[in-house]
Amino acid sequence: MIIYPAIDLLDGKCVRLRQGKYEEVTVYSEDPVDVARGFREQGATWVHIVDLNAARTGRPANQEIIRRIAAETGLAVQTGGGIRNMQTVYRLLSIYDVTRCVLGTSAIRDRAFTEEALRRFPDNVAVGIDARDGEVAADGWTSGSGLKTVEFAKTMQEIGAKTVIFTDITRDGMMTGPATDQTQELVSATRLNVIASGGIGSEQDIDKIRKSGCSGVIVGKAIYEGKVRLSECLQKESSLASTSKTGGS
Repeated sequence: MIIYPAIDLLDGKCVRLRQGKYEEVTVYSEDPVDVARGFREQGATWVHIVDLNAARTGRPANQEIIRRIAAETGLAVQTGGGIRNMQTVYRLLSIYDVTRCVLGTSAIRDRAFTEEALRRFPDNVAVGIDARDGEVAADGWTSGSGLKTVEFAKTMQEIGAKTVIFTDITRDGMMTGPATDQTQELVSATRLNVIASGGIGSEQDIDKIRKSGCSGVIVGKAIYEGKVRLSECLQKESSLASTSKTGGS
């Protein structure tokens, strides 16, 4: 299982929101690139980045910072927020050296674009499923879609998605534990690689996600607040992977 330390960008700063509310923001660093370097030094190979400005408006706002993180840290970058046309996908993957783009609102509202992106870049495009009380949210979590989580995931799988990022909005930034049952349901109901997000508040929470069968977990506030020691968690995952490859011998 891959651990994705998270960087949320708002007005060029590294922040965290509480339950996706823009009015409830905590600034953790004025230098997101330095934060990413710190993740790399602790052993991370990936970083998950959300452009919160773009998620709300649909207009890229922090792409230069994303480019610098990819170029200056060597981390594989998974990024979402306001990706709503093929031009943006091409620019992120080809010019900004992003490894994986995450489609959120566009996956809900622009099926033609989503199908094209998944067809052209099946391994480099994921779908973000951000849910509140079982309903998929859009526009930076500010509006509902009327779509149910599992049904939407199955639809995305049918049109070519391989990877989805499932976030329980009510738990995001709360560190009260992940939505284990809902995550497990998504893993069981589909053939998708599911990356869990939201609510991680301890290393035990990461263990719960691993047992659910997810391919990855995104950890944000718990790292910044010192509740999760990233380096130790990454070492544990590496050890588990080595044990698995050798059959436990």
